[in-house]
Amino acid sequence: MGIIGGEPGYRLLRRFNRAKASAYCDGSAYAGKSKIEVLLGNRIWDELADKVVVDFGCGTGEDSIEIAQRSAKRVIGLDIRQSALDHAKQLAIEAGVSEKCHFTTSTEEKADVILSVDAFEHFGDPAAVLKQMRHLVKDDGQVIAAFGPTWYHPLGGHLFSIFPWSHLVFTEKALIRWRSDFKSDGATRFEEVEGGLNQMTIRRFEKLVVESDFRFERLETIPIRRLEVLANRLTREFTTAIVRCKLVPRSS
Repeated sequence: MGIIGGEPGYRLLRRFNRAKASAYCDGSAYAGKSKIEVLLGNRIWDELADKVVVDFGCGTGEDSIEIAQRSAKRVIGLDIRQSALDHAKQLAIEAGVSEKCHFTTSTEEKADVILSVDAFEHFGDPAAVLKQMRHLVKDDGQVIAAFGPTWYHPLGGHLFSIFPWSHLVFTEKALIRWRSDFKSDGATRFEEVEGGLNQMTIRRFEKLVVESDFRFERLETIPIRRLEVLANRLTREFTTAIVRCKLVPRSS
């Protein structure tokens, strides 16, 4: 993937202010708003009411805490980063919901609902994640997910989206080399950067679900507002802002 690479690609990238690389996905779009409600709509609170909810990839727990405050019976925040979980626990105490929120790296408790927000484009092995989710959800439960931007979105490169589709214009090696000028974690591939970036497309996500133990009960591709007039089945990879869906276990 990518057209411009090598030394010319790197030198062109160096002309861009690296501050632009942090301007997207910095959370500012949700300032003063409920991120969960923006991504999933206000009906989500009815779907989570009095349910045991697993917040899969909970990070520092802000979403888990809001779910507990709003409607859920119990929330289990899952993440692989212990430092994030420790912070989440403290936030839950401060919010007065520590008895309803449990943060951990693993659990055997079955959930009524697994919630996944802004994560499927980051998982290193999304097929394995779906398998793990099936193990964690009740037979009559569901997975509610929302994520984006996907790979062919104008800003689908996240950190690497210094202008629309720049992650498709430059090669991976050139982009990683440019990133190494201001990041020192030693990443050599997109999937190795902080948070990971698995180049998820809508088509790939559909295929992963078809091959999993889930089926789609609902799948929505929400178009980019400015490109809504161009959005259709043929253009959706390039015009979709958010993918959201409800998955339910397949019948035995």
